[in-house]
Amino acid sequence: MKHVGIALLGLGVVGSGTYQILKNRRKEIAEIYGVDAEVVCVLERDLTKADALGIDRSMVWSGIEEVCASDKVDVVAEFFGGTRPAKDFLCQALRAGKNVVTSNKELLAKHWKDLEEAGKEGNAGIFFEASCVGGVPVIRALEESCQGNEIQALYGIVNGTTNYILSDMTANGSDYQSVLKECQRLGYAEANPAADVEGYDSTYKLSILSSLAFRKHIDYTDILREGITNVSAKDIDFATANGYVVKLLAIAKKQADGIEAHVYPVLVPVNHQLANVSGSFNALYVVGDNVGELMFYGRGAGALPTGSAIVSDIIFAATRGRVVRYPFITKENEKVNSDFVTSCYLRYNDENTALNALKNMTYQYTTVNDAVIVQSVKESELQKIIKDTCPLSYIRIL
Repeated sequence: MKHVGIALLGLGVVGSGTYQILKNRRKEIAEIYGVDAEVVCVLERDLTKADALGIDRSMVWSGIEEVCASDKVDVVAEFFGGTRPAKDFLCQALRAGKNVVTSNKELLAKHWKDLEEAGKEGNAGIFFEASCVGGVPVIRALEESCQGNEIQALYGIVNGTTNYILSDMTANGSDYQSVLKECQRLGYAEANPAADVEGYDSTYKLSILSSLAFRKHIDYTDILREGITNVSAKDIDFATANGYVVKLLAIAKKQADGIEAHVYPVLVPVNHQLANVSGSFNALYVVGDNVGELMFYGRGAGALPTGSAIVSDIIFAATRGRVVRYPFITKENEKVNSDFVTSCYLRYNDENTALNALKNMTYQYTTVNDAVIVQSVKESELQKIIKDTCPLSYIRIL
């Protein structure tokens, strides 16, 4: 029986959920996988959180230096979120030879190179299944189940908060602000929801997923990002009346002129698989040259779904004969094509304003009352149309 000592950095929602899973399933994990996964210490300033979980205070250690120096610790699982002190703590752990498990997508998107170099120095691995799409096993699928394919495209609903908001607006005719307030009341959205509704969270995740899919470093700062704050009930009504559903999509595609990568609201045809992903659920739609179309679907967040992915990585790290290296992360960033071809819906004050916006347009278009549909336009030209005609809102079309 292989014993694996685990340090938990933080006992927030996901950290607590992970502890509960490890405690409740320790015997079963040992019997099935031959791994005795034991939490030997936690780092947590709020001792009442440890008390609430029944963790003896002798297991609450003083700092990362103690964790790194201990021969009882094999795996460090981080739940702090953000980049400080998470980056410094995890780099120290990796250099000390401790495998690291994290759900921290912001940290990976911003500092994956530093983590990879620290892991190489300490011959330790970084495991991050929980960083994208919560408990849905998309990371390992891209790494280990699609080797026989050249991935051609990814389309993801990877943020539960925005999907819940758009789903509620569609189902109930609600306006954006009222649904956002309800999300905050239910705990789906933070008091400051910008990371979700402005698309930052989805952009971090797309950086990770597209880098894995294409084996190139797609830097998050090169991804075109737009949020859902300008999506109105009128836009939702237009989508419903014309056979679409509005979704915030994270999209990456391999094209002849480079890789596209963007996060923004999209009109998704109702017959597309992603159109039926509602509420706080997430999904990743993958296209491979040999396997064709795949879709991974499930809970994208929450204590137990994300904790499930963390525990899976802990067992994976313990049973794998070698650590995983990501050499493409330390190389120069892949150039992202920012002038891709797209189609777009634009809404104006009224039909006359919409018609006036078309006067100098040289692209194929149609009009529906106060809306204009522009077909097959380059992104640079679309931005010019937006600047020149000032629509109330605009949403691209899948």
